[in-house]
Amino acid sequence: MAAKLSDGVEKLSVEKTPNGTTNGVHKVDAEDDHEDSDEDEEDEDATVKPDGEAAKKKKKNKKKKKKKKSTPKAQTSPPRVLISNLFPNGEYPEGEINEYKNENNFRTTSEEKRHLDRAKSDWLNDYRKAAEIHRQVRGWARQNMKPGQTLTEIAEGIEDSVRALSGHNGLEEGDNIKGGVGFPTGLNINHIAAHYSPNAGNKTVLQQEDVLKVDFGVHFNGWIVDSAFTHTFDPIYDPLLHAVRDATNAGVREAGIDVRVGDLGAVIQEAMESYELEIGGKTHPIKSIRNLTGHDIVQHSIHGGKSVPIVKSNDNTKMEEGEVFAIETFGSSGKGQVYDDLECSHYALRSDAPHKSLRVSSANTLLGVIKRNWGTLPWCRRYLDRLGQDKYLLGLNSLVREGIVEAYPPLVDQKGSYTAQLEHTIILRPNCKEVVSRGDDY
Repeated sequence: MAAKLSDGVEKLSVEKTPNGTTNGVHKVDAEDDHEDSDEDEEDEDATVKPDGEAAKKKKKNKKKKKKKKSTPKAQTSPPRVLISNLFPNGEYPEGEINEYKNENNFRTTSEEKRHLDRAKSDWLNDYRKAAEIHRQVRGWARQNMKPGQTLTEIAEGIEDSVRALSGHNGLEEGDNIKGGVGFPTGLNINHIAAHYSPNAGNKTVLQQEDVLKVDFGVHFNGWIVDSAFTHTFDPIYDPLLHAVRDATNAGVREAGIDVRVGDLGAVIQEAMESYELEIGGKTHPIKSIRNLTGHDIVQHSIHGGKSVPIVKSNDNTKMEEGEVFAIETFGSSGKGQVYDDLECSHYALRSDAPHKSLRVSSANTLLGVIKRNWGTLPWCRRYLDRLGQDKYLLGLNSLVREGIVEAYPPLVDQKGSYTAQLEHTIILRPNCKEVVSRGDDY
């Protein structure tokens, strides 16, 4: 989910990339398959009735044509075909595979490491399934987002597509814990870097000159694919987009087992801050936002206990075998530091939430709704509205004050600045590193 704040109606075909992943959607002609049945007409032998007249020939009733139900072979626009229908064998494309380097190079051919890797095949397939949905949904979103749309339209278009492709609508208790939306869609414009999603009644409209960060997640069984991109309509912002692209790719390239996250931050910062953005005749150096970080991901929790800084630091924490990380970078033309601002939309039940007796009765009711519908997965106020909950703000604020629910308010740099983001989910498998969210778009 965006970032971890550091201490402070056409059928479409899916285009496959060389590594088997897909991205976006492309038009194809579609026609129904029909199974025509033969129409047989049989004559029965004439018989003589007692009165001597020949019996009339009887004709067998014509069989009605049966239409064969065909399995969809293409995605629609907007995406609505279950991903399992497009991959009927239940095997989903693996991400980009990178071999480990240097002292970890032995892992590539180690039979022991291969055995450990095979033992996690179900876990990996959940990740790949979620990643394939992410690629197809973001491909559609990137083609269809345009100035004049409201942020609510964009967010709901993405989330409804994730629900449709995953087969988890999220309206039945416990359904979203099984799969579907991994966290609320972040739609962060210009100086807003992270954690902004429209609440009910939000009328913000996307403009031609906006720099929009789109951050959304997909999960199965709590294994969350967290990936984000930046979308613009004016090429003037290209250097900012190139900066976060190169910084994230540098981080992905250098990440691995036993790598110290502080050293990784130095690599990311060097790549990021080699760019400048010129607007209106003024040149702005692009800075890594120093108090935003990437993070590890654990089952049913988008933020684990480790951070991945995007500036050089003395953090000697090491990445370890079997861990999953969101490598995400944020660049800014402003101060390169964010603070809390604007109306909060993102929340999550704390995994270490204290057991307290709550004085506000609506807080107890709301806590039950949260546990049954999301567990420790993040959610937003629109999701409560969708379930028919109302008059919940008093209870929600009580849960936040008691430290039971964590609030994630929007994170912003100075007004007038522009921020960008790019993010990938990587899996440190025993014998290789898999960039599971990689597509041919980024």
